[in-house]
Amino acid sequence: MIRIDKRIKDIMERDRKVFLTTTRGDNHFIADHGDGDFVYDVSGNKFIDFSSFISVYNLGVNGNKEIRAAVKAQVDKLMHAAFTDYRAELPVLFAEKLLKFFPSGFGKMFLSNSGTEANEAALKFSKLFTKRQYVLAFYNSFHGRTMGSLGLTASRAVHREHFGPFNNTLHAPFPYPYRCKMGHSTEECGMEQIDFIERNIIGKEAAGREIAAIFVEPIQGEGGYIVPSRMFMRELRRIADEHQILLVSDEVQAGYMRAGKFLAMDNFGIKADIYTMAKAVGGGLPMGVTVTKSSLGDIPAGAHANTFGGNLASVAAGYASLKYLEKNYSAIERNVRDNGKAIMKRLNEFKDGYEIVGDARGLGMMLAIELVKSKRGKEPAVMDRDKVVAEAFNNGLLLLPAGQSCIRIIPPLTVSRDSLDKGLDILEKAIKTVSR
Repeated sequence: MIRIDKRIKDIMERDRKVFLTTTRGDNHFIADHGDGDFVYDVSGNKFIDFSSFISVYNLGVNGNKEIRAAVKAQVDKLMHAAFTDYRAELPVLFAEKLLKFFPSGFGKMFLSNSGTEANEAALKFSKLFTKRQYVLAFYNSFHGRTMGSLGLTASRAVHREHFGPFNNTLHAPFPYPYRCKMGHSTEECGMEQIDFIERNIIGKEAAGREIAAIFVEPIQGEGGYIVPSRMFMRELRRIADEHQILLVSDEVQAGYMRAGKFLAMDNFGIKADIYTMAKAVGGGLPMGVTVTKSSLGDIPAGAHANTFGGNLASVAAGYASLKYLEKNYSAIERNVRDNGKAIMKRLNEFKDGYEIVGDARGLGMMLAIELVKSKRGKEPAVMDRDKVVAEAFNNGLLLLPAGQSCIRIIPPLTVSRDSLDKGLDILEKAIKTVSR
């Protein structure tokens, strides 16, 4: 049982006095150090990490020794090179290495500091490349919290309240098979939303020739780890092609092997025109990347830039992470596949065995369960979800919520089977306790 002592309570109280509220609530976790599968708080409590610290530590808590060594070496040389005004070789090496993981035809990128910045850049670039004003995104989507990407985001009203008006963003329903009101199959649910886009968005709100881009998460992350059908994504690609609209794949959470492939969109057999990445791509340090098709060309000097994009410490971490992934690609791919299957097997057992577990879903090691008050009514069990997360925490497991009442299962991709099994046992024990 985790011990919440005076030091933890004191830090929480001091924290509340100096920081604006974010999303932490009453979470008692105060990070101190970690490595591999585990992290420790300031009072020495040990946790199995099933959060990857919001899908950042794909290669283990605190990166790995190769990443840490690269950062330490770079910090002693030069941390900041004002990369958008001057030049440095390390970001070039990183870009060349990253492009090896992309389909042929991709050859230009922009470096920033986060996922929302990567999506802001994609938003600007798509309008610049097409000279069009509208963009299309989806309900339940999450693309960031800064003003441009917040216009794309539509997962919770609290994200947008008091911040509008936003850019010319049109929103369409995203296929959510578990909650399809018509009870359709995954494919039928997807085709229903495609019909909505063609009939209502393009047919009534904005002509296809006015839409610059379609922004889509291959798997919706903050919205609840919702997986669309392969047919839905293929039809989205068709619509984009028919109207010369750019397809932007937001890989910030689902990319970097999290969904089983380096690019999550590859699971659907199509290619986007622009990809955005962040989180794991920086190896533990802040980094965002926006990658465009070479055929789209370049942007005018001064149209977009920043101060810290290409920061050498962050790029050193990202480059070391890519080198490690390249060297161990087959092993990591196999680990994601095998451990993903093992996790999903247990999650389906939870679904079969507990009334409050309504659904289990995901791809690779981007998995989640959705908690409900009853399987028949499917009413989101928000309080029960929070209780399960808290109960798991009290027994040494770090989890993160998603959607209305979902819990995401996203341990590091390198997690051992022993840690995985122990973590799932703690999760089941928490579900059982809350179910009573």
